[in-house]
Amino acid sequence: MPYDHRKTTPRTRSRTRGLALALAATGCCAVLAGCGASQASPSDGKSTESPKAAPSAATTPSGPSGTASAPGTAPSLAGRTVVLDPGHNSGNFRHAREINQKVNIGTNRKECDTTGTSTNAGYTEASFTLDVTHRLRDLLTARGAEVVLTHDADRPWGPCIDERAKIGNAARADAVVSVHADGSAVGNRGFHVILPARVREGSADTTKIVGPSRALGERIADRFARATGTAPSNYLGSGTGLDVRDDLGGLNLSTVPKVFVECGNMRDPKDAELLTSAAWRQKAAQGIADGIATYLEG
Repeated sequence: MPYDHRKTTPRTRSRTRGLALALAATGCCAVLAGCGASQASPSDGKSTESPKAAPSAATTPSGPSGTASAPGTAPSLAGRTVVLDPGHNSGNFRHAREINQKVNIGTNRKECDTTGTSTNAGYTEASFTLDVTHRLRDLLTARGAEVVLTHDADRPWGPCIDERAKIGNAARADAVVSVHADGSAVGNRGFHVILPARVREGSADTTKIVGPSRALGERIADRFARATGTAPSNYLGSGTGLDVRDDLGGLNLSTVPKVFVECGNMRDPKDAELLTSAAWRQKAAQGIADGIATYLEG
């Protein structure tokens, strides 16, 4: 779930290492505010399945891997830059002081980051988001895109929410997608895509990205449903799978099209069963990749 979150209650709820290090030097400070309903331990639960490790997109140029392009066709996303933001960091559990320090999100100040949520069995959101991001990266690079990760478990905590936004802006990304899973009440099921509201306050101005971000979000929601066979959220978005928010620094500070994808509710046993399945996570990555490609291909 988003690190600078609004709690959900039962409605109730790279390019190179140089880029990442340069942005980290902007002084992003931090500390532990749990995401959503739980402050889980950093156990990875039963999910040990993950794709074979690939070179970090934050440290090496991206290139074709995993899935090949169709024979006789040029990579459809050649020349396009996509920034992927794996929500949270497994190391956040050990760095409460750092991630609880507040940073400027344009309209006010919020905690640098949070731990994220987890399933009841202890599979953390941070583990889920990194796994899905790796799968997504491979699918996008196979289509010719240059992929930048905001982090790749290559730092002890963070990055902070403001730094994550700066990475996408500095990359002049054609699209930025932040991967998450929600931590809502049992019975709240399904995915949703969070879109930026029109915000023009303080140092936040989303005026130019509201339209393209909605187009990106709509395409991801459509393709995610097709690829995974799961329904849009039954507790947010009135069945559309879309939720507009003005309280997320990751969106408020973005100057390029950006959305958050909440792939399901980790606190619901039925959704948790899907989220802990490697086969389902591959479908989730495929749906997000298809949505991004459809958006970028016009």
